[in-house]
Amino acid sequence: MSTLSRTLVPLILSIALALTSCSTNDDGIGISEPSSIKNTNDLDAYLGELVQTTAVPGMAISIVKGNSIVYQKSFGYANIQNQLAYTNETINSIASVSKTFVGAAVAKAIEQGYFTLETEINDILPIDVVNPKQPNGTIKIKHLVTHTSGLLDVPEVYLAYNYHILPEEDIATAGADLLMNEIGIEQRESYSLEEFLSAYFLEDGDLYSLNNFADTPPGSSWSYSNLATGLTGYIIETVTGQSFDDYVKENILQPLQMNSSTYDILEINTDEMAMRYINEDTPLPIYANDSYPEGSMYTTNGDMGKYLLNMVKGIRGESTALFSSDSYNLLFAPLLADGTVPQDFAENHGLFWYSQDGKVLHGGNSFGVSTHMEIDQSGTSGYVLMTNMDAAFNGNLQKYLTVKIKVANAISEFLEAID
Repeated sequence: MSTLSRTLVPLILSIALALTSCSTNDDGIGISEPSSIKNTNDLDAYLGELVQTTAVPGMAISIVKGNSIVYQKSFGYANIQNQLAYTNETINSIASVSKTFVGAAVAKAIEQGYFTLETEINDILPIDVVNPKQPNGTIKIKHLVTHTSGLLDVPEVYLAYNYHILPEEDIATAGADLLMNEIGIEQRESYSLEEFLSAYFLEDGDLYSLNNFADTPPGSSWSYSNLATGLTGYIIETVTGQSFDDYVKENILQPLQMNSSTYDILEINTDEMAMRYINEDTPLPIYANDSYPEGSMYTTNGDMGKYLLNMVKGIRGESTALFSSDSYNLLFAPLLADGTVPQDFAENHGLFWYSQDGKVLHGGNSFGVSTHMEIDQSGTSGYVLMTNMDAAFNGNLQKYLTVKIKVANAISEFLEAID
């Protein structure tokens, strides 16, 4: 792994947690707030107008109520230049909503007896991950899944060295130029999960720095960490003897018949994949990231509807499709009893899921993709939103948040109408 010196330009790059926030600022979007949504046709009309009058290229939504998918539609374009419609079969990356699959994998691995939440990670890793600022601190599985491990993302390193443009992609484009020259992303082959994480967390690694670690004991402070999530995936690889993507496929995707979903970008027919956009005139080349468990699930609206339905049933204690009811409870319940997450934290956790305002949820964004998934804590309903709209660059986050709050309001009105 080469060592290069890069400077990240002052673009505003949001992380997944920013996408859970709400805004009522229309930011110049001309569509009115939803009103009088009484049925599917009304919701179709509203969301269709929303896509036509905003900066979102394409959008897909699945809504679950009770034991049924009550709405599943797609709007706009997977490829604007080719006028290719976004459909329920369009493949879209889901960014940090991928972390919910890491959570499910952890719940399954615990149920299979590979480790517990109290297991020290260096008892099961083939490499020792030590925080040099807290050398006597003991990092446990529970710290990884609640973002309290003290293992940090350094944004310049995380973006420029983890992300990479696939070798066969055309880089003579404005989108490629933006990623390569503004952010510092290379065009190259992928590194293995072990290679990348070793370079970042081991003292002799090319990407090692004291900045990769917090000067706080494990469990005492919260800091959202993509790379700690990637490390969780590597732990599952280590204890199961399978690649993380194969483990998820066997234990989560196949039982739910999510046959169009994968972590392996090489399995994807790129003709069926939504183009990712910075704006309507700037598509991006296909890129991947080495720490793939935390942000590189590729899926469809059809498949995410199946996943959402199972999660809604699971939170009610009415599913054993993936694991026992106790494991579903572990997946969603805030880990507060043992002090893992102090009561005054803004976000309470299950296994990577957040509990906030009566919902369990996770949002995500990456370059040219923004997503959101949430479920009522009672398990009565939930929805998934997938878009090929950017919320990473300066000015784009507010546009996406405006779209998201309008979608959420429309869905709320729809669910009330079909009671």
